[in-house]
Amino acid sequence: MRTVRAAAGSALFLLLAPGVVAGVIPWWITGWEVGRELWTPLRIAGAALTAVSAAVLIHAFRRFVIEGIGTPAPVAPTERLVRGGLYRFVRNPMYLAVVGAIAGQALLFGQLELVVYAAAMWLIFAAFVHWYEEPTLHRQFGAEYDTYRQEVPAWIPRIRR
Repeated sequence: MRTVRAAAGSALFLLLAPGVVAGVIPWWITGWEVGRELWTPLRIAGAALTAVSAAVLIHAFRRFVIEGIGTPAPVAPTERLVRGGLYRFVRNPMYLAVVGAIAGQALLFGQLELVVYAAAMWLIFAAFVHWYEEPTLHRQFGAEYDTYRQEVPAWIPRIRR
């Protein structure tokens, strides 16, 4: 039953947070209309980056349900520290996926405004991680999180396990 509640809460949070930040707001800014003319391979790269980012986001949310038995939402946190899947390589795959989805749309639609928005979101995410998330995870998981934090980089994925 806890897993069912975690899945429902995660699905709702996926729509409300990343869905708005990486979907609704880019649409509001651009109308998803093609802006500047870009070289076709750049547009294809943008579509691929958006699709890969969506897959990473879904994977990360799934890890929170299955491994963490909770949600990414601060109001319904996980019972266990999530360290598996992509979290073995980078501590913040969700934030990277959201920024990647915005940057991908910037390339796909040729919209410079979305590049600026992606950069602003990365700064907001980095501040949130530093000032709220890391201290909260330290309080919740103690030495386990401290070890994980030393082993796995925050923003640039490590290649090896």
